[in-house]
Amino acid sequence: MDNSYKRFLQIFFILIDLIGLNIGYIIAQSLFKENEISAQYFRYFQYWGIANWFWIILSLLGGMYFTSAITNFKRFLKKTTWTAFVFLLLVLFYLYIPRLIPLSSSLVYYSLLFFFSILIFNRFLYIVIKEWVKREVHSKRRILILGYNSVSRKLASYIEREEFNVKILGYVDDRTVEKDFADYPVYNNLSDTLRISEELKINEIYSTIMPENNAKVYKIMDQADLSLIRFRVVPDFRNLIDRPVQLDQLNDLPILTLRNEPLQSVVNQFTKRAFDIAFSLFVLIFILSWLVPLLGILIYLESPGPIFFSQLRSGKDNKPFWCYKFRSMRINKETEAVQATKNDSRVTRTGKFIRRTSLDEFPQFLNVLKGEMSIVGPRPHMLKHNEDFQALEEHYMIRHYLKPGITGWAQVNGYRGEITELKHIKKRVEYDLWYLEHWSITLDLYIIFLTVYNVFKGEKNAY
Repeated sequence: MDNSYKRFLQIFFILIDLIGLNIGYIIAQSLFKENEISAQYFRYFQYWGIANWFWIILSLLGGMYFTSAITNFKRFLKKTTWTAFVFLLLVLFYLYIPRLIPLSSSLVYYSLLFFFSILIFNRFLYIVIKEWVKREVHSKRRILILGYNSVSRKLASYIEREEFNVKILGYVDDRTVEKDFADYPVYNNLSDTLRISEELKINEIYSTIMPENNAKVYKIMDQADLSLIRFRVVPDFRNLIDRPVQLDQLNDLPILTLRNEPLQSVVNQFTKRAFDIAFSLFVLIFILSWLVPLLGILIYLESPGPIFFSQLRSGKDNKPFWCYKFRSMRINKETEAVQATKNDSRVTRTGKFIRRTSLDEFPQFLNVLKGEMSIVGPRPHMLKHNEDFQALEEHYMIRHYLKPGITGWAQVNGYRGEITELKHIKKRVEYDLWYLEHWSITLDLYIIFLTVYNVFKGEKNAY
């Protein structure tokens, strides 16, 4: 699907949903005609702002406007329903529970009623837009594929899966093929491509035959332009690359990159670093300022020794750094090589509590401020384990393109704690690489939210 169309859907529905929310409030407020200089009017105005923030935060956390959701109507509708339900609960909580800001319940009910009515209308509007695009744009795409081979068949199957009606009219190949087994008609003789295209009213040609392998393709490319037929080449890199790639451009030279890395962008690096610093300073001032002396006393009373535990771990670009934690074990000689296990005798009573609640990780906010770690990223491993895991999983070292994190995508998906099976490290690497290729500040916020949620919910691997 066209990326510009995805972006249009995102921006359009973000705007009209917010407009709907505010129109709903304005209509409801106008029914009560409160004096603008009264205290009651100010409370309504405050509710207005809070409602907007509720909706924006919930839609981000729920991923309602993400391209993966908004390009599929059923998924978009499901996300909308979830967001609207939680939004309703938050507004009712704001209305009834605190009782510090008395509001007219009628005004709130009317504003919600108007907003949800507009929201339903907006989702019907989605169907109208989709049908228009299908009718006016995508239904006019009539495709012919040059070459009948495994690549062309795979290409046809991928095109078929598109949400909109794109019609494939057949293949053209110089070779004689068993037409009975083909999913579309197979036409002989590449030299007849333009004649066939004219007869079938083709407006797009995809070639799975490289021009260097068949000179006829060069001629077809030139003729296609004269006939106003869009021509696209599908290169076959299966012998070199078995995964999606990103195409970049350096002047007139195309460059294939094996993976998308959003954090290669200077702007994204600055955004992530600024967020890390701001968040870590907040934790340092408002949490660690009282948590360090409190836990320090408990740790020392149960097991005399240092409050903090530091260990060399692998960082970005595989450079070692000293990773800080609250000490959760009695002082022993095995910390550099042996992972903590379930019911580990080395772990103190205080240690069990801070490990279960992840409080032992809080000193790593100092690593974040020093620039050695990020709040979200792949978890750093001990140097000895880094060597072991590298031998077990071929893509393991790729995760070191990123700064290690206090929490990560693998951890919130259940892969934290002791590694006892090969699949554990493989799944961690899989999730870490997905994070590497899909990073966004919204994703970081989502992972932080899930981390806090999992701490309160409790995790079986937190020991």
